[in-house]
Amino acid sequence: VQLQASGGGLVQAGGSLRLSCAASGSILRINVIAWYRQARGKERELVASITSGGTTNYADSVKGRFAISRDNLKKVSLQMNSLKPEDTAVYYCKADSVYGGGSYYPNIWGRGTQVTVSS
Repeated sequence: VQLQASGGGLVQAGGSLRLSCAASGSILRINVIAWYRQARGKERELVASITSGGTTNYADSVKGRFAISRDNLKKVSLQMNSLKPEDTAVYYCKADSVYGGGSYYPNIWGRGTQVTVSS
């Protein structure tokens, strides 16, 4: 079971990007999928999360601008609007409580995708 993040890039302030996180492998259940980000010189922080039941949670800094959605069992998207230079970071997706491939995984991290917002 692996996670693959995609959709990063360079955008001007005020623009939009859509990130995707897709799980590969035989998946039975993923309880929570979340997006984190890590800016240079800073600690990794939670951006948004969504449970299998659809409950969402957002960092205060992105509320009203970002929207996380669960496309299906194995794919989650993060729509990022009104981007600011301070949103520049490497974005990672993480899956918690994964049942798949005959195994249980407490958490799985995907490789990051760079988001750069120019002023």
